[in-house]
Amino acid sequence: MYGFEAMTFNIHGGYLEAVVRGHRSGLLTAADYNNLCQCETLDDIKMHLSATEYGPYLQNEPSPLYTTTIVEKCTLKLVDEYKHMLTQATEPLSTFLEYIRYGHMIDNVVLIVTGTLHERDVQELLEKCHPLGMFDSIASLAVAQNMRELYRLVLVDTPLAPYFSECISSEDLDDMNIEIMRNTLYKAYLEDFYRFCQKLGGATAEIMSDLLAFEADRRAVNITINSIGTELTRDDRRKLYSNFGLLYPYGQEELAVCEDIDQVRGAMEKYPPYQSIFSKLTYGESQILDKAFYEEEVKRLCLAFEQQVRFQELPIQIDSCAMRNLPD
Repeated sequence: MYGFEAMTFNIHGGYLEAVVRGHRSGLLTAADYNNLCQCETLDDIKMHLSATEYGPYLQNEPSPLYTTTIVEKCTLKLVDEYKHMLTQATEPLSTFLEYIRYGHMIDNVVLIVTGTLHERDVQELLEKCHPLGMFDSIASLAVAQNMRELYRLVLVDTPLAPYFSECISSEDLDDMNIEIMRNTLYKAYLEDFYRFCQKLGGATAEIMSDLLAFEADRRAVNITINSIGTELTRDDRRKLYSNFGLLYPYGQEELAVCEDIDQVRGAMEKYPPYQSIFSKLTYGESQILDKAFYEEEVKRLCLAFEQQVRFQELPIQIDSCAMRNLPD
């Protein structure tokens, strides 16, 4: 709690803070997960979830159930809660909540463009898009042949337009350029979100800065590992790293010249917050790195609830984490 923040926050944000804390009580418990682990069929999962807040979203689904149906309905719960909060929010909270959608928009754009490149059906791709990242002209992405057309025909009227300026080129849309586009968009998005949170000040700036810095560092590590053995140069890597985070700038310089996973590990172990993550890896191993980063992310999101009077708890990210743990 910072200064006079507590005196005015409840005027506009008190109701939504109470709503989010209520959502937290509806997260699946350890007992729920133990029950789910005993399930042998998808109908068993539906039965166990019927006693939770996911129950109303699954109760009218006929058998046989499919994994995609369960994921879709659980995601719908998240979307409904998000939309309710957005309609109740005033500035600057409404803008803060809109920022949460941009990452999903980027992922949807990449999904549609990549799927089209590999001649997948557009309708099938749209069904796989995250509902929080949908926008009116998303189906038109299939007609773009290069970066300029992608921007001019589709993205110019979306919130992603300001982030796309660094991606515009005459290059064709192939797998390599699409991944570069994804990481360039994410870099611009994270930096913009970071600046916005800094302007908000107080506990929101402090805690969100930590969460966003962690995401920027994780993406820097993933970019480095995924580009090892590819035609991406060291300078190309540097351009994809965000200009903030614990690794900025010296850690990023070390990552840019890494040529294998062990060198990445050596660079990251110099930073105490990441020592515990890389200590879980054996040398030459990178398969469980995503899981280790994910577990650390969940811990940080849980800690975001330990203070009162700030925005960072409102995007219901912990609820999203809970749903990602539903068994396949």
